[in-house]
Order: sequence, then C-alpha cells, then structure tokens
Amino acid sequence: MLHCPPYADPITSCWPAALDLGFERCGETTRLVRREHRGPLRVQKALYPEGPQLCHSIVLHPPAGIAGGDRLAIGIELGVGAQALLTTPGAGKWYRSAGSIAEQVVTIKVRAGATAEWLPQESIVFSGALAHIRTDVDLEAGARFIGIETLCFGRRASGETFDRGSLHLGTDVRLDGRMLWRERGAVDGGSALLQSPIGLAGFSVCSTVLIAGSDVDVDALRACRGVAASEVGARCGVSVLPQLFVGRYLGHSAQAARAWFVALWQHLRPTIIGREAVVPRIWNT
Repeated sequence: MLHCPPYADPITSCWPAALDLGFERCGETTRLVRREHRGPLRVQKALYPEGPQLCHSIVLHPPAGIAGGDRLAIGIELGVGAQALLTTPGAGKWYRSAGSIAEQVVTIKVRAGATAEWLPQESIVFSGALAHIRTDVDLEAGARFIGIETLCFGRRASGETFDRGSLHLGTDVRLDGRMLWRERGAVDGGSALLQSPIGLAGFSVCSTVLIAGSDVDVDALRACRGVAASEVGARCGVSVLPQLFVGRYLGHSAQAARAWFVALWQHLRPTIIGREAVVPRIWNT
C-alpha cells in the first residue's frame, strides 16, 4: 500500500512520490504482480537476464535529483520463494536546499525462502543538501538480503566539497522480528567528522555492503578479505556476525567502490543464493 504525504502547495516546491512493488513466485517464475506509483517514481518492465526465477527491475526517478522538501517512499515486498534484484539507472543526486529537508525511505519485506537484492547506484550529496535516507529491511526465517549503499560527499570532479548541509542515515535489518543490524549516522557539512580517523578520514566516498539471513562460509570470507581496492589509497574491510556480513569502503571513487562490491558479490552470491553474480546491464551504460 502506498504511503506518500499529500501534495504540498506550489509555494513549497516539494515533490512527494511513492512506489509500491510486489513480487511473487509463480511456478518457476518470479513475477512483478503489484506496481503502484504516485508522483515521479516508476519502474521499468520486469527483466529476466538470469532466467525466469529471478526478476530484475530498474527503479526510475525521472527528475534525476532530489531537492529540498522532496519525499520519496519506496516499498518492496517479496512473497515466499520469490527472487528479485532492483537497481537504479544512474547516480542519485541530492541537491542543495534552501532550508527544507529531503527524504527517502525504502522499506523491504522478504518472505520465507525469498531473496531481495537492493543495489542502487551511488548517491551524490551536494554541498548544502539537507538529506535524510532511511532503509528498513524485514526478513522472515529463511529469507536473504543483499544490499549496498554508496555515498559521495560533494562533487570532487568539480572541486566541490561537502562544506555545508547535513546527511542523516538510518538502516535497520531484522530477521524473524529480531534486530540483526541497526545503524544511525549524521554527517554535517564542514564538520570534523569528515577528516577524523573515526569518521570519513578525509575521503569523499563511503560504501556499505550488507548481506543478511545467511552465514558466510570460511572459504568465501577468506576470499572476500583478499579482495583489494583498485583505487590507490582507499581503505576497505569486511566482517561477519551470525547471519550477517558487513563490508566497508572508503575512497574517492564511486566506480572503484562498485568494483570492490562486485568482486565481493562474485565470491558471495553463489554461496548465498546459488547463482553467479550477473552485473546489471544498466551499470555499463
């Protein structure tokens, strides 16, 4: 069911949008059986580059950027045994705000035996942006989740640093009602956290990989720890908890962060869901 705030009057210039997607396993095929939208959020037709059991979908935000006051709500639900991979056609852009907060909330519910892969491309947080990003994942027993979140602070290629604004982050992952992972973050533009060794350590790109609902075997973990960043000077590492894998990347290149994720994915995906990693074609355009 769509959850989207009512449209504001034109003076506020905010642009709320909602997208509600439902995937179901029908025989040997995962089908996109529910697709509701309000405002500027859409999804392209279901794609099957890996065969009928796993559905690929591309989430579109036609304005291409999120401005102050915008509210995006994305709901994704997978039925028992369904498999779906969702990504975006390009980087998300969080624009400078005159004072209103922009918000994106992603809610993912995964039923027993289902697998959800939420793999959006990077988010670029412009200097002066006021952004709140929240992701909530609820897994039933036997469900699995693979996700990545990559953030770029400022526009390094244009010489822009994140010297103004703020970004608030929240991620919850639950398995059968039990909290597996809870993370909260607040990064203020120009703050000491951007340079601190316990913060971003002077890097402009950070990426987090989460895999939940399955233990990672020793061989796969060893292989992941052997994956080096292609970017000189970047920092990366992985760790495991029961039913949870966490990867972290710090650098200056979103492309290098993605390449690092893909290398991890190639080691982990076969053991987690029994499939080789297939990079979405849209990432190469």
